[in-house]
This record gives sequence, C-alpha cells and structure tokens, in this order.
Amino acid sequence: MASPSPATVIQIPSRTNGTAPPTPKGTDDCPTVPTAASFGTATDKVMSSAANLAQLLPTGTVLAYQALSPSFTNHGACLPSNKWLTAALVTILAALSLFFSFTDSIVGRDRKLYYGVATLHGFNVFNFSGEEEERDWALGELQRLRLRPLDYVHAFFTAVVFLTVAFSDVGLQNCFFPNATTNTNQLLKNLPLGMAFLSSFVFLIFPTKRKGIGYNDTTLHQKAP
Repeated sequence: MASPSPATVIQIPSRTNGTAPPTPKGTDDCPTVPTAASFGTATDKVMSSAANLAQLLPTGTVLAYQALSPSFTNHGACLPSNKWLTAALVTILAALSLFFSFTDSIVGRDRKLYYGVATLHGFNVFNFSGEEEERDWALGELQRLRLRPLDYVHAFFTAVVFLTVAFSDVGLQNCFFPNATTNTNQLLKNLPLGMAFLSSFVFLIFPTKRKGIGYNDTTLHQKAP
C-alpha cells in the first residue's frame, strides 16, 4: 500500500498589533468638508478693518482707547457707571482726533521742529522758546499754513474713522448693544469694512500735507522757506 501524501501546511502571517487590517473605503464615502473656521470669522474681518483704519488716526488717541476701553467697559459686562465712563472716553478722544487734525508741524531754518495749530488767519506755534525765536519767523511763513477747506473734510473723516474703530470694539458693542438684533449685528460687522474703503478713498484722492501731533512718520515735515 502506498504511503499517504504529506499534509499541506498553510502559514498565516501573525498580527503584530493585534488589530484587524483597515477596511478599504467605499467609493461612495463623503469627502471631509472644511469647517467655517478655515475661511476666517466675521470677527477677524472686523478686527483687520479696524486695524487698517487705526493707521489713519493720531497714534495717541488709538493707544489711549486700546488701553482704557477694556477697563472702562468691564470687558462688555457694563454697569451704568461703565457706560458713562465709556461714553465720556469716546467723546473726549473723538474731540482730540478733531483737534489733532488741525495741528501741523514745520522745520524752521534753525532745523528745530515746531508744532502748532492752524487757524483761519495763520499758524499758532506751541513751542516757541522766547520772543527772539518768534521774531525770527516772517509773517508770511505762518500765514501759508492757515486752515484750508480740505482740512475740515479731513477732520470730519478722522472723527468718523475714530468712532468706527471705537464701535468695532467687542466690549463696547456688548456694553451698549447687549440685546442687538441680527440686523444690528450685521451693521456692526460690516460698517468697518465700508468705512475703511470710503475713508481710504477720500484720503487717497484728497491727500493732506499736514503732519500734526500724534501722526506717524510717513509724511515728511514741511520746511520753512
């Protein structure tokens, strides 16, 4: 009798991690949809617009508002006293923005920088050190820096820009508009975008040569002839 054939041995590879191999995905699986956070939020757009607007304002007013508004608004949890303090802060800084729009600077023949405020009749310098220094200036040099109609346009838009930046603050919005409707929220979100475009357009088409108190150094100081 013939001897039986040896049994066939089939070796099964061992699983080192003890888990089943991954199941291939079907063709009908839905792809992952990116979340809304990947496209940025409306708050980010508002803050970006407010930052661009702040470049058009005197630096002192912007820094003062950024430093005081969190405390004055109590981070949005306003009491009546917080509302009064915040309203006074916004009013005073808006008035300072108007005033600084009428200020100017000029480099004298002695290479000294003089600051002053423009009026209808000329230019009143703040930092004359004495009567002798004041006599060195010719009357025509100060009269050429008098107020122009364009100065009123710039002052108006500067105040509007500051108010737009102030009302873009989340703490102020929560303080004065705690129960804002959807329509009001949309206005508060899109107002900085519109004002950034309008104000930039006005300042681009009608530039000013004035370099007043608190403004950055992108504009050269005027020089006395």
